[in-house]
Amino acid sequence: METKQKFLSFNLGTKDLAVIQLQNIAEVLQVSLAEICGVPQMPNCVLGIYNWRGEMLWLVDLEEMLGYPPLLQGSNLVSKMMALVLENDGKYLGLLVRQLIDIEWLDTENMKAPSAELFYSAMSPFIESYFINPEEEIVFNLDALAIIQSPMWEHHN
Repeated sequence: METKQKFLSFNLGTKDLAVIQLQNIAEVLQVSLAEICGVPQMPNCVLGIYNWRGEMLWLVDLEEMLGYPPLLQGSNLVSKMMALVLENDGKYLGLLVRQLIDIEWLDTENMKAPSAELFYSAMSPFIESYFINPEEEIVFNLDALAIIQSPMWEHHN
């Protein structure tokens, strides 16, 4: 049985690494902060709405959602960011990330079930597994469906 799958890897925070299965990503786009329309009364990690292919796409600061300092804070501020557009069942959600690294084939058999001591509690619902890469760094495999289906967005979509 084929256990290798394609993942998109990217940075989380200043030193962590994460991957998301490529099959859950509809598009990767560069977003300028000026094009994001803020929406009041939303969780802090929700930056607002972006016009994507003529549709309203909610944009979320993935780092803040997972318990890291917000991307848009102080010296981290960048005017353009990369957004991963997750898709599930006709629902889309844009995740802003600091920096994309690569598309890689990973063997899911090498991935381990997450244990709570390893990461922020905010991350727990969204981590499918993790693995140690050749550089001996921990890489988090994020669960795209759990992110899209998070109760955080339910009353907004």
